[in-house]
Amino acid sequence: MSEDRRKRQQEREGSSSNGSAKKLLLYGGIAVLLAAAYFAGWYHKNHKYDAFAQCLAVKQAKMYGLYWCPHCIEQKEEFGEAFHYVPYVECAVKGTSEIAPQCKIAGVKLFPSWQFGMDPPKEGVLSLEALSDKTGCSLP
Repeated sequence: MSEDRRKRQQEREGSSSNGSAKKLLLYGGIAVLLAAAYFAGWYHKNHKYDAFAQCLAVKQAKMYGLYWCPHCIEQKEEFGEAFHYVPYVECAVKGTSEIAPQCKIAGVKLFPSWQFGMDPPKEGVLSLEALSDKTGCSLP
């Protein structure tokens, strides 16, 4: 093989491995961008009510519920991950059919119930819009 031919072959082999590295870098960058977009969407979906839930706490709104109550679970799910900011009182005493004393004192009989400040509890699942109207907290 001539010297010139050998040099050209080495250049081709060097440029093809360089091209593979560029493709790998490009595909890796695209994968990172897709993962970042997915995470941003997931985070927004699960945390978009954080400020609203925190405002409910500031306005002294409180939810009374039972861990096994399907309507209470439905109400909690409306908030997503932000529910942990909502002041919540668990009224079920596990292992008994008793209602927690603080729920009896508040006069809660049906679940879920919402109490706003010193007002009597309002029974039933409330929409986020209704909670916003009642407290003045703005929805995102």
